[in-house]
Amino acid sequence: MATKKQILLPIAVLLGGIGLTFALSQMKQPPKEKPAQDTRPLVTAQPVNIDAITLDVQSYGIVMPKQRTELIAQVSGQVISVSPDFEEGEFVKQGAILARIDANDYEADLIEAQAGLAQASSALEIERAQAHVAKAEWERIKSDSNHAKASGLYLRKPQLAEKLARYRSAQASVKRANRNLERTYIKAPYDAIINERSISLGSVVNPGSSFGALSATSVAQVRLPVADNELQYLEQGGIGANVTLSANYAGKQSTWNAKIIRSEGVIDQKSRMSYLVAQFPTPYEQITKPLRFGSYVNASIQGRALDNAIVVPHHLVKNNQITVLNDDLTLSFKTLNIVRKQNGLVIADHGLTLGDKLITSALEYPQQGMVVKLEGTVTKSDATQLALKEDTP
Repeated sequence: MATKKQILLPIAVLLGGIGLTFALSQMKQPPKEKPAQDTRPLVTAQPVNIDAITLDVQSYGIVMPKQRTELIAQVSGQVISVSPDFEEGEFVKQGAILARIDANDYEADLIEAQAGLAQASSALEIERAQAHVAKAEWERIKSDSNHAKASGLYLRKPQLAEKLARYRSAQASVKRANRNLERTYIKAPYDAIINERSISLGSVVNPGSSFGALSATSVAQVRLPVADNELQYLEQGGIGANVTLSANYAGKQSTWNAKIIRSEGVIDQKSRMSYLVAQFPTPYEQITKPLRFGSYVNASIQGRALDNAIVVPHHLVKNNQITVLNDDLTLSFKTLNIVRKQNGLVIADHGLTLGDKLITSALEYPQQGMVVKLEGTVTKSDATQLALKEDTP
């Protein structure tokens, strides 16, 4: 039989546990309420830029002379004189004498031809006089007889024609001798720069021998390759367009203004490019920065103008659409009419208006009407958190 002590002890332990539990529960503080977190995506935005631009086309080429001439001997003989200006890189004026071939034989040929002309002229005059006498005699005979017509031989017409032919042949001989004598002088056909010289004093040349070569300094040309799909950005296929040429001269970047004067009109079989030809006048006239023949230049060909062009980074455009930020901090998509894609940029002529804000942040799953938070702005929840932090000791 249980004693009184055995009965009361468990009851006391139970009551003590209940009391301890109640005391501990009274000491425990309720958890603080956490502020609601802003789960909206954080984005950055920038205003759209709309401006007037030109759709320039980029190209390149090598500067070449419009005219290049190889000086070829047309008569034979020994070179007896060479101009000190007849050296590679020297500039010469039109008509300048670069070299001279011994002209003694050609001067003798001219004297001989002139003598032959004098003889032929004299013979022609005598024959004309004789023909005149024959005609007068025939007129006298005709009045005393019934003869109706005299023969051409009697009137010395064949003899006169022969003397006239010999006279003209003598004239041609004089002209040929004069021309050969003139060809003993090797002259510059235009203002030029000497490219090369292949003879020296004392050389013996024959017809066809080369004296050297020179290039005209009046006009420089550059052949500019343009891809077929780039021609759509040029007015009139580029004919008449202004071109800016750029290259390094003396270690500094220099530019020159040229103009497209023609198109070659065919597609190159190797490069599959169309070629436009730009011209630049007097390339060596600018002493401080001459546009030297053989220079490699980059070219910017002025294209057609867009009055209200929209230029945005290429990575912001997907399927011709771009994401913009509305005033209520929601997203929307706008479709661009893309004109050109170039150098990481997209150029459109409509689709956005001035004042639109472009979303420049990368969004994982953007959706129409999505609510976002703009970087740099403070919301009410942000302000509450900031106030709590300031109140915390």
